[in-house]
Amino acid sequence: MKAFVTGSTGLLGNNLVRLLLAQGHEVKALARSADKAERTLGDTSAEIVLGDMADVAGFAHEMAGCDALFHCAAYFREYYSAGEEDHWRILQKINIDGVVNILTAAEAQGVQKAVHVSSSGVIGINGDKPGNESTPPDPLTQKNLYFKSKVLAEKAVQDFLKTHQMPVVLILPGWMMGPNDAAPTDSGQMILDLVNGEMPGVFDGGTSVVDARDVAQAMIDAIEYGRSGERYIVGGRAQKLIDIAQTVSQLTGAKVPRTIPYPLVLAMAWASETKARLTNSETLMTVTGVRTLHTYLTVDSSKVQKELGITFRPLAETIQDEIEWYTANGQLPQSTNKQALGNNPKQNIKSNTLAKTS
Repeated sequence: MKAFVTGSTGLLGNNLVRLLLAQGHEVKALARSADKAERTLGDTSAEIVLGDMADVAGFAHEMAGCDALFHCAAYFREYYSAGEEDHWRILQKINIDGVVNILTAAEAQGVQKAVHVSSSGVIGINGDKPGNESTPPDPLTQKNLYFKSKVLAEKAVQDFLKTHQMPVVLILPGWMMGPNDAAPTDSGQMILDLVNGEMPGVFDGGTSVVDARDVAQAMIDAIEYGRSGERYIVGGRAQKLIDIAQTVSQLTGAKVPRTIPYPLVLAMAWASETKARLTNSETLMTVTGVRTLHTYLTVDSSKVQKELGITFRPLAETIQDEIEWYTANGQLPQSTNKQALGNNPKQNIKSNTLAKTS
């Protein structure tokens, strides 16, 4: 298979490119920056294609000869320098219009099948059970602009399928973690802060956490086994924030941060947003993000396990591999891996993990 991967320098895209290559496939990897592509994928045989999702026409011809499109790219950071209206305009252009544009271009170039990455954040509460593919979005998605854009992007994909022949499968990942998180994402920054003792505290909240490599495998399997128009939640396992902190502590000896009352965390998030807005900067701590984690939205991944045969790594294995990657790349000191689980931590990971099956 010859694959075209968007968002190739991100956490998911990077792991997907590496997994495709390891399984014998050819890869064209879309990246906006040649320097970043060299830093994150320079050790692979992937062919780098420079382009921007804001201008699909500029790189569409590069998809000619490709069998599959894996669309991982999305705009997701919370920037406040331009205000909410302009922030939504960018989300609309990249996360919604961009999806239609790249699917249309891929079909025109002869691509046989596409996998679109959505988010499990579009899945709402299902009573006292984890949400599944038929559970409607939570009202929080209207306040979380990123999730809102993903809801509308899914609708755009379904509309596309009504008038086009190219099959498209939708993958809905949980909160992703794992190695090759160069940005880092908010989950990666949390791991770094926990290891470095720079996280002031945790609060009552959590979500479904999944290894990015497991999501990548689900995407590859979706090309062969996924049904067009179907949504597959790849959520991993339900985790509390305190579970994650305690797992980091077990693996590194880092101190578990104190528990902060939820109302205080909301106030801190509001202050962080306000500072970002006044200083034309960004923040990873937002009011809607805190509320989403506090709601503890969890999802049911049984469909992808049954239809695509996906299994999920234990939380401790994911975090151990992520910490080792940060250490190897100089973002954590060599002394970080204190091998709290013994001389060979991975031999004991399954017995020590705090992961819970969702």
